[in-house]
Formats: sequence, C-alpha cells, structure tokens
Amino acid sequence: MSHVKMGLFVVNFAICLAVAGFVGYANARPPVFAKQPIPVEIVEIIDGSSFHGHAPFGLDFLTYLTISHWDFYGIHRQGHMIVAAEIGEEVLEIFEEIWEARFPVAQMQLIDFYGALDYYSMAANNSVAFNFRTIAGTNVLSRHAFGMAIDINPIQNPYIRGATIWPAAGAAYLDRSHVRPGMIVRGDVVYTAFISRGWIWGGNWQSPRDYHHFERR
Repeated sequence: MSHVKMGLFVVNFAICLAVAGFVGYANARPPVFAKQPIPVEIVEIIDGSSFHGHAPFGLDFLTYLTISHWDFYGIHRQGHMIVAAEIGEEVLEIFEEIWEARFPVAQMQLIDFYGALDYYSMAANNSVAFNFRTIAGTNVLSRHAFGMAIDINPIQNPYIRGATIWPAAGAAYLDRSHVRPGMIVRGDVVYTAFISRGWIWGGNWQSPRDYHHFERR
C-alpha cells in the first residue's frame, strides 16, 4: 500500500471512529421529557409568528416541552413542542412511550423556524403542535390553534384530499399496507399511545385522510 493510500486510510478510519464516538455519546445521554412555561427567548421567536394578538388566550395557556426522540438514523435527539398547558404532561407520556419503542421521528422543531407555514414544515418532515391558524381552506380555527393537535412525520404520513397530497414527497407512502420506518398505522405504538388517551387520528377520517395528525377534544 502506498504512503498516500495508507494516509487516506488512517484519516478515514479516524473519521469513522470520531463519528462512532459522537453517536455513542449522543445515544448515551439520558432521555428528557420536561415541560416549563415558555422561555423568554422562545416568546421572542413565536410572538407575531405562530402566536399573535388574534389568539383568545395568553401565553400562560401554553407550555413548552423538551422531548427526546430517535431520528431515522437511530440517533438520540432532543426536540421541542408547544402545546396547551392542560395536556402537557399527557403529551410527554405519549412521547415517552414512542421513545421506548424506538419509533423514529425525523425532527421536532417549532413551526416558527419555517415561517409558521405548514407547507414548509411538512416538506422538511417536521413534527409540530401549536400554530395559531385556521384549517386549510376554511375560516375555522384548527385544533393546532389551541395547542391541542400534533403532527408527526408528514412525509411518511401525508395529508390526502382527492388528488392533493401534502407534502408532495408523501406520494411515496400512499400504500399504507407497505409499512416503512416512520409510518403510523392503526394499532402501532404511536396510534395506541394517542388513541388510548382519547385522541382522534386523522388517518381514520374519510376525507381528508390526515395520517400525520392527532388531535385532542
């Protein structure tokens, strides 16, 4: 083996060790499932974005969650959601069950990092909760507007109304009998964690079918 090839081998091996060490460290961290009043720095992000003056409630109606989840590479991540304070503990229990089953969640960032626009958040396969908005195509407030709805892995679990598929990449997951990582199907750990606590799944609706959507009434 030439000195150049040997040098490249050593460098590549070192990189692999470093990556493996990082993954090992990341996965060794204890999971976190915590709630708190919305921090000041987060208020500055959501004010005028996902939260604004039209809301018939104040920020104390909501709670800020830190949630551990596994991503699609099996790496331990920490995400965040904002939900109604009254269901904060319940949502943490749900995601702890999802964590224990190692169900993958692509990412979990506040929708404000996507301009508070579902279109961009779904295209990024982002899982979200609170967003003070109406139901698409109507003047009716969504359950998201009250922090009482959660969307998980929109690409693997698309919204379908007639020929409309959101996000577009979700077209690859229309065959719900071919279950792949991140998909939610009736009877699985995600479905059971929500439904057993009285939540409604959009995947049970006739039209639209909203496979990524759960809401609390």
